[in-house]
Amino acid sequence: MTISIICTVLNEGEAIRKLLDSLVAQTHQPDEIVIVDGGSTDNTVTVIKQYQSHLPIEIIIAPGANISRGRNIAIEAAQGSIIASTDAGVRLSPEWLARLIAPFQADHAPAVVAGFFVPDPQSTFEVAMGATVLPTASDIDPDSFLPSSRSIAFLKSAWQEAGQYPEWLDFCEDLIFDLRLHDLHGPFPFEPQAVAYFRPRRNLSAFFKQYYQYSRGDGKADLWRKRHAIRYVTYLVGGPLLLWLGARQSPWWWGVGGLLGAIGMFVTPYRRLTSMWAELSPVEKVKAMAWVPVIRITGDMAKMIGYPVGWKWRLERIDEQSELRWRE
Repeated sequence: MTISIICTVLNEGEAIRKLLDSLVAQTHQPDEIVIVDGGSTDNTVTVIKQYQSHLPIEIIIAPGANISRGRNIAIEAAQGSIIASTDAGVRLSPEWLARLIAPFQADHAPAVVAGFFVPDPQSTFEVAMGATVLPTASDIDPDSFLPSSRSIAFLKSAWQEAGQYPEWLDFCEDLIFDLRLHDLHGPFPFEPQAVAYFRPRRNLSAFFKQYYQYSRGDGKADLWRKRHAIRYVTYLVGGPLLLWLGARQSPWWWGVGGLLGAIGMFVTPYRRLTSMWAELSPVEKVKAMAWVPVIRITGDMAKMIGYPVGWKWRLERIDEQSELRWRE
C-alpha cells in the first residue's frame, strides 16, 4: 500500500507546528504528505518547509482555494492509493495513521475508514465547549457515523467514485462527501483510537460565527431538514406556548416544562462534562457548568440564523447549478 496524508492550510503561522510535530511522531510514517496552501500571507509556508527534512512533504500553493478545492488538489496530486485526511488545526495521536490504515490490510478491505476527534481544551470555557458540542466515542453509532475530514482514510479510487469533495460548498463539504461514500460503500469501519485532538473555539463570539457558518452550509446543501425544523418548533412554538400556559393556566407549566426542556438539552453535555473536568478546580467546575446552557443556546441561535441564509443562497442558484441537486 502507498499512503498519502493530505491537508489544507491558510494563515496558520507557528500554530501549524502542532500538526507537523505530531506527524513526525507517527508510529507509521506515510509515503508522502501533500499540503495545499490557500494563499497564506503569513509565515505558514516557511514553517512547513522547515519540516521537509523530517517529513516527505509536498507543498502546493493555490491562492483562493476553499477547503474542498484544496483537498481535491491535494488528492489529485497524491501518489498514494490510500488517502488519509486531516486538518491544520489539530494534533494527531502517535498511532493515528497506523490505526486508520490497519483495516485496509484485511482480506476484505474497506473503501473508507472513519477516525475520530476529541476536544483538546486549554481553558475552562473550552472544556465546557467540548462537552456541549463534541460527541464522545460512546455516543457514536458506527453504522451511521459520518466522520470529519480531520480524521478519515479512504481509497483514492473511492474519492473519484464519489465525485470528489463538493467545491461549491465552503462548509459541511465533508458531510456531503461522507454521504456519497456511505451510499456507495455502506457503513464505515470505525477506529476510535485514530484520534485527532481538536481545540474548541476560544470564546462565545468565535463559536457563534462557527455554528452560523456550519448552519449556513447545511442550508446550502439541503442537510438535516428535520433537525432544523425541530429546533425552530422548540424555540418559536414550544417556548412561547409554555410561557402562555404558565401565565394563563398554572405556573406549574413553567416548572414541568422547564425541567423537561433542561433534561433534553443539557443532560448529555453535563454527562460529558463530568468525564472531562478532573483537572478543574471546584470553582472552575462551577464556571464550566454555568457555561453549558449559554453555549447550547448560543449555538442554537446561530444555527437558526444561518440556516435560512444558506437556503436563500441555494434557492437563488439551484436552477442554474446542477451540482446543488446532489441528492438526486
